Amino acid sequence: MQFASPLKPATLIRRYKRFLADVLTPEGETLTIHCANTGAMTGCATPGDTVWYSTSDNPKRKYPNSWELTHTQHGHWICVNTLRANDLVHEAIAKKVISELSDYEQIKREVSYGKEKSRIDLLLESKQKVNCYIEVKSVTLLQGNYGYFPDAVTIRGQKHLRELSLIAQQGQRAVLFFAVLHSGINQVAAAKHIDHDYAFLLEQAAKSGVEVICYLADITEDGMFLGEKLPFLSIG
Repeated sequence: MQFASPLKPATLIRRYKRFLADVLTPEGETLTIHCANTGAMTGCATPGDTVWYSTSDNPKRKYPNSWELTHTQHGHWICVNTLRANDLVHEAIAKKVISELSDYEQIKREVSYGKEKSRIDLLLESKQKVNCYIEVKSVTLLQGNYGYFPDAVTIRGQKHLRELSLIAQQGQRAVLFFAVLHSGINQVAAAKHIDHDYAFLLEQAAKSGVEVICYLADITEDGMFLGEKLPFLSIG
């Protein structure tokens, strides 16, 4: 996935009010940019990190610049714009990069389903097999030797696990896809220490037949693509 227009660098001053960040451009200008990430962003928003941002040509936007990437002072690349994860996974499946999901003929997005009135991120269809329901989550929290999800308590994520479990129990294929958007992560685990209920539901979902797939994104200021499969580990 290539960015539509070249990203611009700046130095992070602070993130605040969840959706805003102040940055300092190389020319010495202070900008307020939009942050499309509702999570805690632990380790992804340290003052002094390099921010790479895009600029919208929509004149109605109050904040035309959007925070896309962080290049940390430790040398890690992180995609903090969680809206990119679905596009990234969709592109990888369409290009047959994800071997586990390469034999479907049609991809649909944001399809309504489930008892709790959810929308599945991606629905794969084929005449030869059952449908495949895919919920995409972006992983950016690095702690110790693991990448963790979630980075904050997620009631919405818990709902998605319940919905996927029911899909699997009904004989359809259900997949929880972790798009790892942090270059320092090489293995993924449920963040039981952050959201115990999510970790429990994920364990139950796996027992119900929900598949967990993790792929690492290769990230630069020019674009991103999924390529390397990573292990998902149960660490108790």
